[in-house]
Amino acid sequence: MSIDTTPVYALAPLRISFVGGGTDFPHWYLDHGGAVLSATIDHFVRVTVAPRDDRAVRVRSLDLGELVQYRLDEGPHYDGVLDLAKAAIDRIGLDIGLDVDIESEAPPGSGLGGSSALVTALVAAIACLDERELGCDEVAQLSYAIERDDLGISGGWQDQYAAAFGGFNLIEFGRDGTRVTPVDAGPDDLEELRKHLLLCYTGKVRRNVGLIDRQIQMFEAGREDTLLGMKQLREMAYAMRDAIEVGDMERLGVMLREAFEAKKRMNPHIAEETPIEAMLDAASVAGATGGKICGAGGGGYLLIASPPEARASVRAALEAMGGQFAPFEVDPEGVRARRGERRWAPMHP
Repeated sequence: MSIDTTPVYALAPLRISFVGGGTDFPHWYLDHGGAVLSATIDHFVRVTVAPRDDRAVRVRSLDLGELVQYRLDEGPHYDGVLDLAKAAIDRIGLDIGLDVDIESEAPPGSGLGGSSALVTALVAAIACLDERELGCDEVAQLSYAIERDDLGISGGWQDQYAAAFGGFNLIEFGRDGTRVTPVDAGPDDLEELRKHLLLCYTGKVRRNVGLIDRQIQMFEAGREDTLLGMKQLREMAYAMRDAIEVGDMERLGVMLREAFEAKKRMNPHIAEETPIEAMLDAASVAGATGGKICGAGGGGYLLIASPPEARASVRAALEAMGGQFAPFEVDPEGVRARRGERRWAPMHP
């Protein structure tokens, strides 16, 4: 029997985490509740998945220049090369060979949720290929299981939910499940917000330094500052949501800096051996009202708040330090896929 080799094209948005990262970990939210303020942006992980007429799997990263090949009968070998893609293919379990191409608009460790966006895009692509209907929660939970359970990668839940749902949301985590509530901001509000924000790549990432594992260890040891920092981050998710909804851009900048200080309280190692603090200080001198890192730490992207009239001086100051700026818009959609004329997206609750 011949196989329809028409490819599936899928993409999942990257995200900016404004505040609350770390409170989306089960060790915290099961007892204390977690909350993250997050927005997906028009930067993406894209995947192309094409069925094969044999039982071979070929996965290629177009931006990293990596290639892996194996046969379904043998299963994947997890060796650090494209393991996320291998695990997604293995868990979803289609009994056909696949050609998979991957392209990401953010480097590994950038702090924009690229790993989860990749897994979410692959879940969507294979679901589209299999004509399988999934809800947003199901996509997020499946993506989480692939990363956290199958591969044992430490982390929380926010990235999977951001990529699955899309848009600008307050995402709350607790024993009773996860709730995603859109921020009350229309197109004009989002445009005004964008005019006050800059996204800057530090040009350096410290990968594989175990920042998340160290954070969990400090929590389990009962370190007081870690507990206080996490409590503050959770509370700030609501306060920052409120500031954005009323258009208080000056307060937003101050809160971004407060969020960075709370994150350092939670884990004092997040900026070690990076230019993060020097760049945030330089941005402040140049006129920025505040800023923070976008991920767990170790480098990557900074989110900086600045009055429009100070943007040029802030850019110049950080570019002199090696910073690279990325324009962005809030992307209202989550992961989606298409195969020929057929469109696929997870069902919203």
